[in-house]
Amino acid sequence: MKPSMLAKLDQLANRLEEVSSLLMQENVTADMDNYRRLNREHAELDPLVALYRQYVGAGSDVAAAQDMLSDPDMKEFAQEEIAAARSRMEALEKDLQRMLLPKDPNDERNIFLEIRAGTGGDESALFAGDLLRMYTRYAERMRWQVEMVSESASELGGYREVIVRIVGFGAYSRLKFESGGHRVQRVPATETQGRIHTSACTVAVMPEADEIGDVDINPADLRIDTFRASGAGGQHINKTDSAVRITHLPSGIVVECQDDRSQHKNKAQAMKVLATRLKDVQLRKQQSEEAATRKSLIGSGDRSERIRTYNFPQGRMTDHRINLTLYKLDFIMDGDLDELTSALMAEHQAEQLAALAEDA
Repeated sequence: MKPSMLAKLDQLANRLEEVSSLLMQENVTADMDNYRRLNREHAELDPLVALYRQYVGAGSDVAAAQDMLSDPDMKEFAQEEIAAARSRMEALEKDLQRMLLPKDPNDERNIFLEIRAGTGGDESALFAGDLLRMYTRYAERMRWQVEMVSESASELGGYREVIVRIVGFGAYSRLKFESGGHRVQRVPATETQGRIHTSACTVAVMPEADEIGDVDINPADLRIDTFRASGAGGQHINKTDSAVRITHLPSGIVVECQDDRSQHKNKAQAMKVLATRLKDVQLRKQQSEEAATRKSLIGSGDRSERIRTYNFPQGRMTDHRINLTLYKLDFIMDGDLDELTSALMAEHQAEQLAALAEDA
């Protein structure tokens, strides 16, 4: 293990002792915010330091076994012990490297998921509906909550544009690599001659911004309009000006919310979406600046880039960023995304480890 990594782990082990000591003080709960922060830090450090202690213990086993090499009766046993301990150290070092990787501060956040129909007309809108169902089914599997924010339905079904809020711990960490162009190849329901068509949708996954602190929004920069909601919702929702449209004048970003009967609640939800979009613009600008010095395999955030193809005649899904092809399209469209999301996360982690090795 590199000396710099050992020094970092020593420092974190000392910090864990310090945090543990602070948590044992009688007046620690006097400041609840600080108490929660210390508990969170302890929970993050404890498994890392436990692994580090196992690594140090394995190193001690190697040293003890080396002392036995000079004894002819113990030499063979000592060699086996050294080999086993070094193997443990190698595995532990890899685990420690992964745990030391910088964490995305947005990973635990809820998300806003936007799906927009692209090339392909009605078929693209139908595919947007299929994608929404896929992500909704995945959210159900993860026991996350899905809230409709706004929708623009197409005449034959599906959506020209739809935005949902997904509430659940780690939602962003699991779905952040979904942003980009999604292409579908299949025979549309409207096709009379059985020809395969290609159409596309754009997906954007954005970490939900905090209402206060994440983004500074000047009220003078906003134009707020109210109007009558359209679509499903019963008589009340269509007879009052409950829907809200907010335009952020400097950026030109426009958001609408009409899902609730309450104009106040729609305005609050629209403000959340606006803050999230502005935060996303900042995040993508930062990512593009970082990518200028080191190209990321996954996290470029370029939504125009085609990231995945869903081929229905062949029953396959191909993610072009990591060259992963799975012949289980029916399961994937029903929300079975674990294998895919895990592969994307693992590839991103491998890229981070490679960058760490370059910087060392």
